[in-house]
Amino acid sequence: MRESHRTEAERLLERAVAEEVRTSGGRADTEALLARGRAELDAVVGAVEGAGGAYAVYLRAVEEAEAAGRTTRPADRFAGPVIGGSALVTGIAAAAAFGADLALGTTAGTALGAGAAVAVAGAAATVLRATTGPGRAAGRRGGDGEAGRPDVVEQSRLAWLTALETQGIRPFLEREREAPAAERSGAGASEAGASGPGASEAGGGRFEAGTGGAGASGAGGGLGKAEGSGAGGSTGGAGAGAVGGAGAFEAGAGRGATGGGAFEAGAGGAYEVDTGRGTAGGGAFGAGTGRDVVGAGAFEVGAAGGGPFTAGSGVGGGRRVDRSAAARARVVLERSFGHLPDPGGAFAGRREELARITRWVQAGRAAPLTRPTVVLLHGEPGSGRTTLAVRAAHALRDQFRGACVVDLRGGATGERPVTTREALLHLLNRLGAPRDRLLFREGASAEQQVRQLSELYRRQLSGVPVVLILDDVADASQVRALLPERSDSLVLVTCREPLDLGADVPAEVHALPVAALDAAGAEELLRATAAAPDPGPYDAEAFERIRELCGGLPLALRVAGSLLGGRSMDDLAHVLARPGWGADPVERALSVRYFLDFDEDARQLLRRLALAGRASLGAAAAAALLGGSGPEAARRLRELSAAGLLDHVRGERYRLHDVVRAFAAGRLLDEEDAAEIAAAQERLVRNHAELADAVIRMVDGKMSTRADRFDGHGFGSLEAALGWLDEESSFLTAALRHAEGVDQQTVLDLLSALCDYCLLRGDLYRLGEINELAESVGQGLLTRSVRWRTGIAARQLGELDKAHQTLTSVVSLYQEAHQDAGAALALCSLGITLHHQGRLTEAAARLREALALQEPESLAADRGWTLHALAAVERDRGDLAEATALLERSLALHREHESLHGEAWAHFQYGQVLLVRGDTAGAEGELRRALETYGRVRDGRGEAWALTQLARARLAAGEAEPAVEELRGALARHREQEDARGEAWTLYHLGQALEERGDRDEAVRELGRARSMFSRMRDLYGLACARHHLGRVTRDQQAARAGNLRNSGFARQLLVDARADFRRIGVAHGEAWACLELAIVDAGNGRVPQALALCEEARSLFEGYGDRRGADWARLLRCGLLPHAVPGSPEPGVASAREELAALAADRHPARDPRLDDCAEAHGLLLDRGIAPSTPWQAWDLGLVPTRHAREILGVRGGPGEAGARKDPAAP
Repeated sequence: MRESHRTEAERLLERAVAEEVRTSGGRADTEALLARGRAELDAVVGAVEGAGGAYAVYLRAVEEAEAAGRTTRPADRFAGPVIGGSALVTGIAAAAAFGADLALGTTAGTALGAGAAVAVAGAAATVLRATTGPGRAAGRRGGDGEAGRPDVVEQSRLAWLTALETQGIRPFLEREREAPAAERSGAGASEAGASGPGASEAGGGRFEAGTGGAGASGAGGGLGKAEGSGAGGSTGGAGAGAVGGAGAFEAGAGRGATGGGAFEAGAGGAYEVDTGRGTAGGGAFGAGTGRDVVGAGAFEVGAAGGGPFTAGSGVGGGRRVDRSAAARARVVLERSFGHLPDPGGAFAGRREELARITRWVQAGRAAPLTRPTVVLLHGEPGSGRTTLAVRAAHALRDQFRGACVVDLRGGATGERPVTTREALLHLLNRLGAPRDRLLFREGASAEQQVRQLSELYRRQLSGVPVVLILDDVADASQVRALLPERSDSLVLVTCREPLDLGADVPAEVHALPVAALDAAGAEELLRATAAAPDPGPYDAEAFERIRELCGGLPLALRVAGSLLGGRSMDDLAHVLARPGWGADPVERALSVRYFLDFDEDARQLLRRLALAGRASLGAAAAAALLGGSGPEAARRLRELSAAGLLDHVRGERYRLHDVVRAFAAGRLLDEEDAAEIAAAQERLVRNHAELADAVIRMVDGKMSTRADRFDGHGFGSLEAALGWLDEESSFLTAALRHAEGVDQQTVLDLLSALCDYCLLRGDLYRLGEINELAESVGQGLLTRSVRWRTGIAARQLGELDKAHQTLTSVVSLYQEAHQDAGAALALCSLGITLHHQGRLTEAAARLREALALQEPESLAADRGWTLHALAAVERDRGDLAEATALLERSLALHREHESLHGEAWAHFQYGQVLLVRGDTAGAEGELRRALETYGRVRDGRGEAWALTQLARARLAAGEAEPAVEELRGALARHREQEDARGEAWTLYHLGQALEERGDRDEAVRELGRARSMFSRMRDLYGLACARHHLGRVTRDQQAARAGNLRNSGFARQLLVDARADFRRIGVAHGEAWACLELAIVDAGNGRVPQALALCEEARSLFEGYGDRRGADWARLLRCGLLPHAVPGSPEPGVASAREELAALAADRHPARDPRLDDCAEAHGLLLDRGIAPSTPWQAWDLGLVPTRHAREILGVRGGPGEAGARKDPAAP
């Protein structure tokens, strides 16, 4: 297949995959589908008869056209039925839009405007197609039938693409859908979560969403059709244009809120509906869809647009820019140079090599093609290849955005080399890839994972210049697999022999031998590393003998230089020349240093450091290996580093050079017996398990996983403890890999502490490593412990379905093992996940089940966590008194059991309770306590949540402008943490703040984004809230433009959906307020009986859970509607309204909204003035309806103004 043709086929594949992901509700993996599809594309074209034969015809036509030198004539594009057919469709669509709007009750002027807008859009699309679409020529065949004609070429092209889509790509997607069917809920059917059931059938099927406005979308066989409908009357959106080859894009009459209609694409199968990016007039025709998977209809056209045909509200669909991943990538790249080894220390004799690398980088930047520069640093071990690479990375830092070192262990003895999959995961982690790809590693073969990770890796680094150090490489294919594409990156490869990367490698490759140092370089290095300031008079002959005996290798020269402290150069030369040290220069220098200048403690430490593997280590590990104290071990490490035997990484951390490690391992086996080695290994793991456990206990308290494990921790502060754990995390992971024969409880303690650290710091790459390690061991206790944390991590990433599935299985595993403590903790995590999914009743049940298991006093610390989780659920259910009582108990337990982290979350939850009580000052105090404590325990995710709620408190205090700025700052923090749920809720509050600021258009956009994110996460409560406020703001936006509430169809549909969602998940206050907002819409559209019924239903709901504040507003709205209940006869209603208004005024209580009294007084004045039969409902125009702030405060028991409502659980 020609490269240009393959590109065209890949574009078709990308569109089909995008549609598949869209119709699957985001559950399909875009990267995985694209990677597999591209890998099978040639096979599909060759194996499928229709696609293969069609391609042969197309290729023959192209070749004949090229031989003839023909091109398409511009005049042909305007010929024949192009204009006529599409113009007819445009006229019909415009007339249908006009008629439909009249039928739905809009004014004649508005309907005529809608028809005109459709006509303009259709005409623009027709002209666009005629002027730009080469497909028109394909529809006109000449009489000569010449194969090389351009129209025949285009026909052949369209026939090939159609066959490829219908006979190749669509069946491929069907197979991909069926393969993981067992992992999905409802085979072949997609439960539409919050809005009722829906079905998704690929390749010519339908996506039917539930109560959120029916919609259907299908594509297959070259014919695509999509319908969208809503409720209410508005400006119908319909358009017409020509798409693809021989088919028309036909738009029917809008039957829904603000758009809809039927969009029909003709043959050719290569059309594209641009989802989520509808144009705002004055350009190309765009049909946009809001990507509300969970039931809002496949095509929801919003109200935020700026043109006659505007898509959605600027939200969802199409190619979504993952702002969270992009933000985290920027932050991680900025920090990546900090993970490079320290470039300090002696560096001599390699300045020319460093200059050549710099010149190659500059030449690569000046080249016309964007491709990486690869430098192969080849030389024998000890020649300084890695040191040169690290120096180059630091020296060129200003020219690159990030850096990473990956040790591939190609030349290691006794260790397997790093696989391409492991190397890709390490690089992606260091370079800021999405963390879900680093955590979830199961479900595919190793080969499939490598393909998927390679695709992600290349996309991650495309256009991003970084420095990659591939250390100790033995296989050229591994280098090729790790080369970035379309990037000015520098790839420094250290290897023993030059590697042949092949002539077709997409990079500029340079080989740079790292040979022995010349005389000047060797002398400079020897003097720089000498233990004494002055190694004595210069002795040229002795120096040359030393250089020869050290082979000119920097490692040997550094070790030899450290021997000059009490020796002259001549003495050193004689010592090195003694027989018996070995023939290898490095081994000779190491042997002299080991046997002549070290005491037994230093020799023992060097030997046992081989047990630590390749990870860097500090004083704690050295002390455990020696069985001594930390200060003494730190001194010994500095001594070994000064002797050139340890590479200084950074701070007080060191690493054995590979050659030194091999020497130390040999000495260990020769000089110590197996029992001593095993004891040192177990001491190493146990010591780190205890220290790591102590750090986590300082954060989370004396939970059942680590209560009373040991006394004391030896850390001066929590800051020092967390800093130690940050430094040691890599070493701890490596220690777990070499824990054979160590007591399993010790291993479990270390694994548990390390998992909790990964969750605290968001290190999901390491958690994925640990999960793989535990699964490979296969021991139930280890597997359960790690899988529990993996479920929590999935929840943090917004993968709520995966988290729910994982935690449900963990609960079962603990219950089968009769481990009540573990089962209770897993039930607590499951309850929190259900809360995040909006399944509040189930969440409360699981959390109370956990509390029952945690009744024993030994589990009291665990109970504190479950109590504040349950309090959050009860708060969202509207039971503020119960939430407050639970938080009081939770805080007492957290303090008793020294859980700083638990206190932070309890303060955070109580701050939110105070916000819905209306106590803004108290809420801000609690949230600031939470923020400060999150900072102490280094919980970045918790800090981001606290910042969001503090900005919400600003908004509640009426400070909209500062709230907007603070919410934007919190949004950036959530994106750094890749906390999708935090990002969604922050967008939700940002939309409200923008509304308060008066920027309704931007508010609609942000609320729409929040709705889309909640939908993808399947967070039903969040989705209901976002729909509710998006509907309310959209209604106000349209009313401000039209001067009345008659253009509220889309808003009404959103409120209907929100009401159904709140009812489904059992949130009565949400359902009641949705009823009131719907009553306002119906009243403004003259549907007074329906509005009265909604007010009564709202009042019943408010009274059902004791919300007197909300009930007041329901009663007041009813009073305003009663005079209009009987058309033409307001008198009976006026009398009833006066009675009810008097009763409302007399029924005063502390929870009443102060604004309601003013509104009630105004209603009384209206009644006194008299209401004529022709007078419309005036409450909306006069502002006598509840605002957003009225809904934000609950007037329930324990709410505003009640005795005891301000009791502070934070008080001692």
